[in-house]
Amino acid sequence: MTKVTLFALAIGVLLAPFLRAQEPSPSPSVTATPARSVRISFVPPPLEGKISLGVYDQSGRLVRVLHQEAEFDEFTIGADALTTKWDGKDDDEHDLPVGKYSARGFLVAPMKIGSETVDGISPGGSSVHVKLVANPLENNERPTIDIAAGFDDDDVYLQTIDGLPLVTIAKREDATSVWLVAGRDPKSVIVFLSNGTTTRQVEVSGLPKMMAFDCGRFELK
Repeated sequence: MTKVTLFALAIGVLLAPFLRAQEPSPSPSVTATPARSVRISFVPPPLEGKISLGVYDQSGRLVRVLHQEAEFDEFTIGADALTTKWDGKDDDEHDLPVGKYSARGFLVAPMKIGSETVDGISPGGSSVHVKLVANPLENNERPTIDIAAGFDDDDVYLQTIDGLPLVTIAKREDATSVWLVAGRDPKSVIVFLSNGTTTRQVEVSGLPKMMAFDCGRFELK
């Protein structure tokens, strides 16, 4: 190795600490403000099934379907309650205004869903009254709710009259409208799916096998 090379290496070693000291210090990091989040806890009713949970504004209007046919393990399981979080948005991902809101839902046991049939007769209907199983944890009488039919891009389901989906009953396929009528007994309904030309129908029984629960009121800040 030549003297010139050795000299260059020595200069490099001596200057390294100085050069590092001249490097600009990293800019202070900026922590984003956490999104609004509301913790919602509830004791599930003593019934095997799936949970649908909605958030409602002060007027009682459903503003967010927080859980649809959810399993228990989709919630945070605590010592004495299930917990979930709401980000303060509606179903269209829009931030909702500050104020008082509430959450309530249903635990739905498995229902018997019949095979699809095709029928040229398609009587109209919008909703059916259903008397649910009383929730012993809330010490109330058997509540009565109105059940309707609804659909999304993929499925047809039974829902509350205000739009909270409860149980999926069929694939939507090409249906452009759905409705239901009371079935052959008080515990069943017949759901019709129409594409304007052909009408399919599905009978669903075991409707009363649901329990309602209330998560109470809370404030969105």
